[in-house]
Amino acid sequence: MTARVEREFDVIVIGAGAVGENVADRVVQGGLTAVIIEAELVGGECSYWACMPSKALLRPGTALHGAQTVPGAEEAVTRTLDASAVLKRRDYFTSNWQDDGQVKWLEDTGIELIRGRGRLTGPRAVEVAGRDGVNYQLSARHAVVLSTGSAPTAPPVDGLAGIGYWTTREATSARSVPRSLAVLGGGVAGTELAQAFARLGSAVTLVARGGLLSMYPKDAADLVLAGLRADGVDVRLNTGTERVSRSGGGYFTVDLADGDSITAERLLVATGRHPALDGLGLETVGLGSTDGKVPPLRTDTTGLVEGIIEGADAGGGTGTDDGDSRWLYAVGDAAGRVMLTHQGKYSARATGDAIAARAKGELKGTPKPWSRFAQTANEHAVPNVVFTDPELASVGRSVKQAQTDGYRVSSVELPISVAGSSLHSEHYEGWAQLVVDEDRKVLLGATFAGPDVAELLHAATIAVVGEVPLDRLWHAVPSYPTVSEVWLRLLEEYGL
Repeated sequence: MTARVEREFDVIVIGAGAVGENVADRVVQGGLTAVIIEAELVGGECSYWACMPSKALLRPGTALHGAQTVPGAEEAVTRTLDASAVLKRRDYFTSNWQDDGQVKWLEDTGIELIRGRGRLTGPRAVEVAGRDGVNYQLSARHAVVLSTGSAPTAPPVDGLAGIGYWTTREATSARSVPRSLAVLGGGVAGTELAQAFARLGSAVTLVARGGLLSMYPKDAADLVLAGLRADGVDVRLNTGTERVSRSGGGYFTVDLADGDSITAERLLVATGRHPALDGLGLETVGLGSTDGKVPPLRTDTTGLVEGIIEGADAGGGTGTDDGDSRWLYAVGDAAGRVMLTHQGKYSARATGDAIAARAKGELKGTPKPWSRFAQTANEHAVPNVVFTDPELASVGRSVKQAQTDGYRVSSVELPISVAGSSLHSEHYEGWAQLVVDEDRKVLLGATFAGPDVAELLHAATIAVVGEVPLDRLWHAVPSYPTVSEVWLRLLEEYGL
C-alpha cells in the first residue's frame, strides 16, 4: 500500500531549476515557508543540459581560435582541441550530473525538497507521486508556482518520430564526438552546437528552413554564418526537410526539399522549445482540457496566471479581483514569454517578492512598472547572447519591433573598427547597431556582433533600462584602447 502524507506550506513550487530555486529563495527571505518539487535534478535544464554544458563545449574552441588570431600567440599554437579534455571539463561544470551541491543549498536556505512529479488537483492543491514511494497531498496557504521549464519542439518531418535523434540534452551530454553530425535548426541552440561539434572534430551540416539566426539583424547574423563556414560547417539555408530515415548501420539520412540528402552518424533536432505544461493538472482549475492539451498561459507582470475558472479561487473570488486572492503563478520558460535563464531568474525574483508582499498585505493590485514586483524588463530590455565565435549580443527592441510598438525610430550601424578591436586580434570583424527613440532621444535597443562582444552588452542594457538620454550617454567615455570605443563611434555617427 502506498503511504499517503498530507502537508501544508505557504508556497509550493513545481520545478527546481534555476527559476524555481529563485522563487523559493525569495519567498523564504520574505518570511514564508516553501517546498520545491523536482522529478529530475535540482538545478534544472540550465545546469545540466543547456547553458553550462553548452558553453563549456564552446569556450575551448573560442579560446584556441582567439590565440590563433594574434601574432606571437599564433606561432605558439601547434595543436588542435583535445576533445576528451573538453568533455571532461564539461563534466566538471555539470557536477557529473549530480545535484548534491544544489540540494545542500536548498537545505541551507530553508527550502524543503520533495523528489517526484507534482500536479495540480484543484485550487492551491498539489499531488506528488514521490520517488520515495510516498503519495504527498500538499496544500498552499498563499501560492502555487509553476516553474517547469520547457521541452523541445519537434518539427512535422516524415520519419522523425521514434528514430532516436538527439535533442539539445543528448548533444550537451554526449560521451563522445560523432564523426558526422546533421543539425536541423538555424536558431541559437542549433548554431552554437553546430560550431562546438565542428571544432571538436565532427563533420557538421546545418539545415535551416529559413535564415540563420533570423531574429537578429542580417549584418550581424552574416558574421556568425561566415564563422561557421570558416570552421567547415556545411550550412544549408532556406532549405526544407522532407523526411528522415535511419539505416541498419545506425546512420541517419536526411532528405531535403531541394532533392539533396545528407547522411550523418548523429542527428540533432534543435527547432525550438515550448512551455513544459503537460501533465500538470491545469484542467482542474479551468486551464487546458481533459485531453491534456494546454494552450499558452497568460500571466500578468508579477507572474499571476490569468483565466482561472470561477470558483477555482480558494478565497471564493473569480480570479478577476485585485490579485490579492489569486494563487497560481508561472515563471520562466513555463510562462512562455522570454525563454532565457537569466530573464527567468529575474522574473522569479519579482514573483517571489510579490508573493511574499501579498501574503503580508503589502501589495495590492498591479504593481508599478520597474518596481521590485514587476517584470518590466521582459517587455523592454531583454539581453541575449549567442555564444558562437564570433559572438552575437543584443538587448531591447529591434528597428522592426520598435516600429510595431509605435515608436518613431532611427538606427545607426557601423563596423566595429577601433583601436581596441585591432589590438584584440588580426583582421577583427564586427558590427554594431543602436536603435534610437527619436522623440525622447534614448536607446530602445542595441546589437553587437564580433569576437567577445558579449562584454559590451551590459552597458547597453543599463542604457536601455535607465532610459539614459543620448546627450548624457555622450559623457560616458570609453577607456582607450578597448573595443568599447565603438560606443563613441556610434554616437558620433548619430550626430553627437
